[in-house]
Amino acid sequence: MSSNSSNSRQWRFSVAPRLDWTDRHCRAFHRILSGHALLYTEMVTTGALIHGDVERHLAYGESEHPVALQLGGSDPAALAHCAKLAQDWGYDEVNLNVGCPSDRVQNGRFGACLMAEPGLVGDCVAAMQAAVTIPVTVKTRVGIDRQDAYEPFERFIDTVAAAGCEVFTVHARKAWLDGLSPKENRDIPPLRYDFVYRVKQARPALTIAINGGIEDLAQSEEHLGHVDGVMLGRAAYQRPYLLSEVDSRLFGTGSRPITRLDALAGYRSHIAQELATGTSMARLIRPVLGLFHGQPGGRNFRRVLSEGAHRTGAGLEVLDDAIEAVERAGNRERHADPADSRSAIA
Repeated sequence: MSSNSSNSRQWRFSVAPRLDWTDRHCRAFHRILSGHALLYTEMVTTGALIHGDVERHLAYGESEHPVALQLGGSDPAALAHCAKLAQDWGYDEVNLNVGCPSDRVQNGRFGACLMAEPGLVGDCVAAMQAAVTIPVTVKTRVGIDRQDAYEPFERFIDTVAAAGCEVFTVHARKAWLDGLSPKENRDIPPLRYDFVYRVKQARPALTIAINGGIEDLAQSEEHLGHVDGVMLGRAAYQRPYLLSEVDSRLFGTGSRPITRLDALAGYRSHIAQELATGTSMARLIRPVLGLFHGQPGGRNFRRVLSEGAHRTGAGLEVLDDAIEAVERAGNRERHADPADSRSAIA
């Protein structure tokens, strides 16, 4: 099933925004693995942009395109101002967070608690759209608290769509605003993929992407038989190499996946540039820690990086040591089974 929107392909696959994770270093590495995945910033609050350091929050590398800014807020005027900033800085999309369940977010009257105020969300979307020409999208849940029926979710979508939103990414779990931590809210409420499929079927003109509990590209392909797009979160952060097949499998490019070592070689220049500006090695290696997940030497790779990057003055030699640890493991495997032609560092 496909959306009537001719541009829905740009939401076919994306990496979920996550605080303290999808920073510009993470996005730079993910872009090396996939040229087509849509990448999101961490959520940035309107207050942080209006009263804080705009460049610190909005700076990104040109290689990151297509890249979207996710905003947190509930004041239409403030969101319109920040959406305009996103457009001025060259972002390809601005997304409103209506899914985060944390106490801090609730205290600011934004995130998942806004599902209780669909009219306000509609006002926010309308104000943002009036300020920009780039797409204004919404990331939401299927419900909150004791809201278990499908109909309130559909009414929320209809209200926000009537305000002009055409693209929704839906985390297929409801959010408990009281009693569960943000981490528990990512696991405990049951997945309701059927709600997301159903709203797409009922509103085919909307672009609907699905998020939550999706572990790999095989599952992504299954979902794409029902909705327009898939958003991966933890699987993409913890096992980033799966992104190397996104372009060929989900976008039909026919390109061969980049090897792990070539991906590191590409990211090496980003590390070097950032080290020169004072960024810590510990921050820079986070996106690559899971690159060799499930491979011979993968645990050694992660250990060498984790231990070495926190040493005073740590630099690129830490990455070289980690690569050497993987290569040693690969050599041992090949010597143990000469008939095995698999490369541990492909």
